[in-house]
Amino acid sequence: IARGSRAPYEWILPKGHIDPGETPEEAARREVLEETGVEAKVISALGTESFTYEGREVRVRYFAMRATGTGTAIEDRQTRWCLQAEAETMLGFESARDMVRRAASQDGP
Repeated sequence: IARGSRAPYEWILPKGHIDPGETPEEAARREVLEETGVEAKVISALGTESFTYEGREVRVRYFAMRATGTGTAIEDRQTRWCLQAEAETMLGFESARDMVRRAASQDGP
């Protein structure tokens, strides 16, 4: 999880915009690397969340990912590896906690 870049600086799951020519999966990999410095591969889709932010409708697609290495984070954010239960207590939004539960329920190592 990562600390948000805007007040109130809550713990969040990495996310961002899809660049032209990118698939949602490519954007997810890029955003995780930019925000956390973790290189990862997409394992599966977890779901989509929609909400209104600053008067705009926002849709976010979440993916279960597996870390494959480390790179250089572009954004200066505090990041943290933690167990599922700890992540659920730190995340400020029920939808994010739900995505963590969905990821934890995926089969495989």
